[in-house]
Amino acid sequence: MPALSAVPFLKPTHPQGPRNSPGRQRRHTLPASEFRCLSPEDAVSVFEIEREAFISVSGDCPLHLDEIRHFLTLCPELSLGWFEEGRLVAFIIGSLWDQDRLSQAALTLHEPRGTAVHIHVLAVHRTFRQQGKGSILMWRYLQYLRCLPRARRAVLMCEHFLVPFYEKCGFKALGPCQVTVGALAFTEMQHEVRGHAFMRRNSGC
Repeated sequence: MPALSAVPFLKPTHPQGPRNSPGRQRRHTLPASEFRCLSPEDAVSVFEIEREAFISVSGDCPLHLDEIRHFLTLCPELSLGWFEEGRLVAFIIGSLWDQDRLSQAALTLHEPRGTAVHIHVLAVHRTFRQQGKGSILMWRYLQYLRCLPRARRAVLMCEHFLVPFYEKCGFKALGPCQVTVGALAFTEMQHEVRGHAFMRRNSGC
């Protein structure tokens, strides 16, 4: 599993100034944030957040517990969790896809030779919603993808009411997605990701 703290823009922000300054002492009373890739050991916490977030809205989850473990075993480097004081508060899980558009197979497959990162799910714990955490986590995730050699674009499918949220994150709608889940229909969206070589020259990745 890669160490995300090695990437400059994923480092937690630490206070500046002398070790014993009042500002540093006050900052220690705030929750410590950590961003890192998830592991199969995180699967239950991930599923608990996802289940509460999605079942009440759509009646089902994008990923079930065995599927979460599946992706966190095959491609943990394509996940990102936000932890506060060791508690998971938000997460993204992705896998690689090797076709121009998503198909039904994309729901369960990880294609190691793919250059599209299929974002399966983004979810925030109910007590941390309406704080902008989903947008912040997505921004960090997209910046992280810019340092992965194979990643060229990020793709996802979402229900119509979520299109404005992902547009604000920089995604563009590609049109109706051919994937369906029960009676649900989705819009497919895409975000271009620059190549590894460009980012290495220009941002220190």
